[in-house]
Amino acid sequence: MTEQTPAIAATDNATIVETFLNALADQDFDAIESLLAYDVAYQNVGLPTIHGRDRVAKLMRGMEGKMAFEVKFHRNVAQGSTVLNERTDAIVVGPLRMQFWVCGVFEVENGRITLWRDYFDYVNFTKAIVRGVLGIAIPALRPSM
Repeated sequence: MTEQTPAIAATDNATIVETFLNALADQDFDAIESLLAYDVAYQNVGLPTIHGRDRVAKLMRGMEGKMAFEVKFHRNVAQGSTVLNERTDAIVVGPLRMQFWVCGVFEVENGRITLWRDYFDYVNFTKAIVRGVLGIAIPALRPSM
């Protein structure tokens, strides 16, 4: 049995996070659950933290058929068990598309995400809502990845 070097382990952790967020975009809830630790903490900074895989999975499953999620990675880097990413997220509800910048911090242990913390600017998010509403009436204003 060979041991992984820290660089290889970090690369694997970055891939786990990317796989997780892509599974969220694909609404692959079995994959989402398989990548979350039992005691995961999910936090959108400024909002209450959700604790536990079952609660996080229930929240994610609640979007099925109601909204879509898209992600575009700008950076996804790891050092040890910590993965940091800059990305653009889009939440799509019917014709309303809200697209905004997010910085994510993840902790990965033994191949499972133990912490998922997202930071985003509430002013930027509010602008995304306004632009999304305007994009319904004026399609040229609708953001795209």
